[in-house]
Amino acid sequence: MDPTVSLQLGVDRSSPVPLYFQLSQQLEAAIERGALTPGTLLGNEIELAGRLGLSRPTVRQAIQSLVDKGLLVRRRGIGTQVVHSKVKRPLELSSLYDDLEAAGQRPETRVLRNTVEPASAEVAAALGVAEGDEVHLIERLRLAHGEPMACLRNHIPSGLIDLDTARLEATGLYRMMRAAGITLHSARQSVGARAAATDEGDRLGEPAGAPLLTMQRTTFDDTGRAVEFGSHIYRATRYSFEFQLLVRP
Repeated sequence: MDPTVSLQLGVDRSSPVPLYFQLSQQLEAAIERGALTPGTLLGNEIELAGRLGLSRPTVRQAIQSLVDKGLLVRRRGIGTQVVHSKVKRPLELSSLYDDLEAAGQRPETRVLRNTVEPASAEVAAALGVAEGDEVHLIERLRLAHGEPMACLRNHIPSGLIDLDTARLEATGLYRMMRAAGITLHSARQSVGARAAATDEGDRLGEPAGAPLLTMQRTTFDDTGRAVEFGSHIYRATRYSFEFQLLVRP
């Protein structure tokens, strides 16, 4: 049975909003609230068009807009399938692993590098150590439902915690810090955007030049000590940051 039948889809022909956009918004909302779960196959476009009294090109345009957003994928011989909803991460002191798990996204981690290196001027300034001092570097690829989401590059003061590769692939860095008795208190963070380099696109499943979200964060414990400096990139098609803005009294 076509799962869209139970969604009570409809369009308002008197609205100035394009018909394809009305339909795509309703389908996107269904994916976001879990009415269309990952792996769900959508029905035939011709049947959907007939049920809604729309042309097939209109329905195809609505479906394609969600394919472009990374919410749906067309698979030859299978049909159009729900991938998963876009992850919306609140701007608070939490880890990507915890945010993905809370969103039901089944996080997975692949450690790309786990080594010790001399601190660059930027890293030294962030961590409050001398330039050239040894610091720990870990680079990880974070996935959700088997699909790449972000590349995470973290520098940690040498000797702070045991950064075992197997544990890093089994859980999040902040969980490891808390388990080691570190109380995370605050962070300085900046968010930006840029185009993907070829190697970054290859890792994240995006073409070179695709938009990426960037984040740099220095995290402090309850004594004011810097415990990590992160420089991360995220797929803009699959990830966004949410802000809550308040008016000053």
